[in-house]
Amino acid sequence: MSDEIKHVNSNGHGDYERRDITTAGVAYFLIGLAVAGVFVYFIANGIFAYLDKRFEAEQSPVSPLVTNAPKDTRHIPPEFKTDSKGADYEKYLKAGFPAPQLEVNERTELNGERLREEDTLSTYGWVDQKAGVVRIPIDRAMDLLAQRGLPVRSQAAGEAPAGSKAQPEKKGSKQ
Repeated sequence: MSDEIKHVNSNGHGDYERRDITTAGVAYFLIGLAVAGVFVYFIANGIFAYLDKRFEAEQSPVSPLVTNAPKDTRHIPPEFKTDSKGADYEKYLKAGFPAPQLEVNERTELNGERLREEDTLSTYGWVDQKAGVVRIPIDRAMDLLAQRGLPVRSQAAGEAPAGSKAQPEKKGSKQ
């Protein structure tokens, strides 16, 4: 027989064994886990630093044709830190990389292209001012084409084949 006191739950369900785990054991485990996490962080950081130096050492030399090759392209140089976030990425790309370049913001670039096309299609402007060539809005061009008709090539033989007119015949008209 044992001198151990057995606790009985009043609702008939069993209770957990209080000797297996203690609060001190849980605290030691969490402290050990934190220490191991810090240890792993420093090991991973050291491995990364070693591999980064090795990578830089094994890089092939830059072509002599490249005149403004930045040493580290992962960080924006201080002369391009001009906007509210501290870096003007678009100016850095234009100055530091040859064309074609990556898109910085494809939505705004596409919107800009659409606005230029809309401007070209809906406004008057010079195409070649010296030659006297202008552009007109596409709606006005369609109206003029409907009024005047398409130009017709003159016949060399002097006789026009049947049915070749600049404007289509209107039904009910006699010609």
